[in-house]
Amino acid sequence: MRWRSGRRSTNVEDRRRVRVSRTVKGGGIGILLLALVGVFFGIDPSDLLQRNVQMQTEPPAQSTRMAPSGPENELAEFVSVVLADTEDVWGELFRRMGRTYEEPPLVLFTGTVESACGYAQAASGPFYCPGDRKLYIDLAFFRDLKYRMHAPGDFAQAYVVAHEIGHHVQTLFGITGKVDSLRRQVSKRDANQLSVLMELQADCLAGVWAHHAQKMRHILEPGDIDEALNAASMIGDDRLQKQAQGYIVPDSFTHGTSAQRSEWFRRGLTSGDMGSCDTFSAYGL
Repeated sequence: MRWRSGRRSTNVEDRRRVRVSRTVKGGGIGILLLALVGVFFGIDPSDLLQRNVQMQTEPPAQSTRMAPSGPENELAEFVSVVLADTEDVWGELFRRMGRTYEEPPLVLFTGTVESACGYAQAASGPFYCPGDRKLYIDLAFFRDLKYRMHAPGDFAQAYVVAHEIGHHVQTLFGITGKVDSLRRQVSKRDANQLSVLMELQADCLAGVWAHHAQKMRHILEPGDIDEALNAASMIGDDRLQKQAQGYIVPDSFTHGTSAQRSEWFRRGLTSGDMGSCDTFSAYGL
């Protein structure tokens, strides 16, 4: 991915220099990415497969000062460029629709972070919190994405950021609020299905971003699309559940299968049209 010459976003909130130690159990929007890791640490996979950030904490919290490494600072710079690209793309797309795009802050943290959605730990992966309209990323996640999830590459990392931005776009259009309200009125099985549709739509919106970022700044290099499609495939519910527990439970899916995630990202990438991301109509809801 061609990123070094790109604009750096000013909407990055760096909290990495303070590491907060706190007993935390729970998950986040990105928790599915590390469900398998949870098994290694003795965490119940059923807890890790939850969509919302739900934390149980035990005080007191302890803070220690730390200095980010050189490679980590380069990752922070990379994420800042990707965030700027999403600002440029969605700002232009919203302008065409006669709307104003609200640029979300991106919070870099180490270990544990507090958001309007509660406390989250690094194992929950990157997540978006509708409560404060911020993205949260512990950069150590990208190491896990490469080595544990077997999804290497800078564009795989960019896809992860763009997916969370997709959730922000859903919030701005009121989709998040409507779906959350509906999920409280239906069975757990149907609520899980609604979560899947939300996640697949965010994958598609990530593809829309990639389509327009390429047209605006020619960011793609050979192999980049394959990196993103591989990442989408590696974090499918079916694949992660099979690895974590040896079998799959379709009714418990909250993010979609590997094939679905790859397909919806590809749809957005190919069309560049938000209209192609209506996962709810496509599934009869």
